[in-house]
Amino acid sequence: MGTLARDDIRPRRRRQRARRRTVPAGVLVLALAAAACTGQNGDEDPPSTPTPQPTAQPPTGTPETPDAPAVSPFTGEEGKPHGVLAVKLGNTPSARPHTGLRAADLVYVEKVEGGLSRLMAVYASRTPDRVGPVRSARESDLELLRQFGHPAFAYSGVRSALKDDLRKSPVRRVPAGESPNAYTRSSGRAVPDNLYVRPKAALRTAEDPSRPRDIGFRFGPAPDGGTKDGSHTVRYPAARFGFTWSAEQERWLVSMDGAPARGTDGDRLGAPTVVVQYVTMRPSRFRDVAGAVTPYIESVGSGRAKVLRDGRAYDVRWKRPSAADGTAFTLPGGARMPFDRGQVWIVYAER
Repeated sequence: MGTLARDDIRPRRRRQRARRRTVPAGVLVLALAAAACTGQNGDEDPPSTPTPQPTAQPPTGTPETPDAPAVSPFTGEEGKPHGVLAVKLGNTPSARPHTGLRAADLVYVEKVEGGLSRLMAVYASRTPDRVGPVRSARESDLELLRQFGHPAFAYSGVRSALKDDLRKSPVRRVPAGESPNAYTRSSGRAVPDNLYVRPKAALRTAEDPSRPRDIGFRFGPAPDGGTKDGSHTVRYPAARFGFTWSAEQERWLVSMDGAPARGTDGDRLGAPTVVVQYVTMRPSRFRDVAGAVTPYIESVGSGRAKVLRDGRAYDVRWKRPSAADGTAFTLPGGARMPFDRGQVWIVYAER
């Protein structure tokens, strides 16, 4: 499937909200007809349920029954998921606007050398024609990607000292230098911001990439509490991300370095849920060509986080016991923090 249509976000999200609030009358009619045929007062699935009661969908990314449509553990939306593809993206001003970012299930924001930023976009529901610009991998990407099992990983290169670590990791490598058929160059941009990956070709190139699995997210109605918050900003030494709530579009609109963030199609970037996760960023064993130390983002451990949804900010705790585990976000008292359904941005901020 190609990129999303320009004006599909608001109508689609309102239809989803309507489906969560209502139970179709046809469901109750079928239930009564089944009861008349079987002598029971409820559905035949499961037989032990005496009376059908309309219930809200639980705050999880897992379908309730084997016959239910697949529900993404990344977005909480119904669909037909494919293998997981992670793409490392540049995010300097010359790398913008991005292509294919609106189709991602998840977008991770990372600090890199010199206080700049890069993005990790994860795809498992939609496959745009191309995604980019693609840039090089970092050491802490391996820790981040372990939670997905063995996802396909598209990147443009890596330091020689890190190549063995990548080969030994569970990720299914799809580097540009070894997978030329999965990449294309844009004549309208200069190197290095002109490299793009073709997601369908990258998934064909990868060896049996993982299917989506539980990475700790839960989805459902907004909980009580939180603080009204119409905008939030995360700053790195040389980069800045702003998130402004749009009640009309029911999502947080993204700004980068003070300018509205848009895709190459002109559409504004934004997501219904934004997570600001405070982590340790220590020096890694690598430096860039100018001698600047590459930060290592410790996504394993625990700490505080802020979840933005529905125009409110919720102070939560995060915990990820190991690299193979997902990250649980919990409210005060221990209940899991439900995200709104749709794309999720996770912004790593220094604690």
